[in-house]
Amino acid sequence: MMSSNYTAIDNQNVSGSVPAVADPPGQVAVKFTESNLQTFPPSSSQGKISGASGPPRDADDTFSNPVSGSDEAQQGGWFRAFTIAAYKPYFDVDTSDVLERIKDSLFPFTGSFSEKTANNPDLYGPFWICSTLVFVAASIGTFITYIAHKLQNKEWNYDINLVTWSAGLFYGYSTIVPLCLFLVLKYFSAPSGLVQLLCLYGYSLFVFIPALCLSLFPWEIVRWVVAGVAGFMSATFVALNLKHHIASAGERWFFIVAAIFLLQLALALVLRVYLFNVTV
Repeated sequence: MMSSNYTAIDNQNVSGSVPAVADPPGQVAVKFTESNLQTFPPSSSQGKISGASGPPRDADDTFSNPVSGSDEAQQGGWFRAFTIAAYKPYFDVDTSDVLERIKDSLFPFTGSFSEKTANNPDLYGPFWICSTLVFVAASIGTFITYIAHKLQNKEWNYDINLVTWSAGLFYGYSTIVPLCLFLVLKYFSAPSGLVQLLCLYGYSLFVFIPALCLSLFPWEIVRWVVAGVAGFMSATFVALNLKHHIASAGERWFFIVAAIFLLQLALALVLRVYLFNVTV
């Protein structure tokens, strides 16, 4: 028995669809966007390495953008040479670049170093090469004198002048010689970039680092051979890389290249006399 308040719908065909229930007042429907987390790697690369996405919208870029009216934005001309920003491009190299240029300096007969570094000469490698030479020269010289004093049962005292002398020699040579060559080439109407010359001469000194280490051998003939080979490689590296450029200076280009070659050999001779031959 059925109540009168209900209606039987047995055996009836009901057509149509059930209407969706509306959201109650005060509530907001949440819709989730499709995610690509199930795809690896993601279809759209993001992050600092890929460079496809920028910083967050709320990122503070106060330090990345120069403030209007700052010294870096206003300074120009000769005043820019006294700012750090002026030298940033010459240190924009990574480890692979420095190692590649060091390898080129150890194979001097190619003469392609200037072409490879024409668009991006650096001062990072030359600075650390000279610094390493100062350290190696001072430490090896100190070690040799220490051993010599101990073998002869003499009192040993550290000589600080070896550090200052080495620093003056390497930093001075890698700065003054390129500067003088820059002025000479400018006089003969074959100007070259000063930074490129500093880069070339800085990397040309790398061969003296292993040469100084080999000077630990006690035989004089070995020291002479090591110094001669290192000097010849360094002089050839500089001369061949400047040969084609200096040839535009006219008939006197041969004398300029010869002077460059002999000056580099003179450096090797000085190293042989004062550093490769440390005595008690």
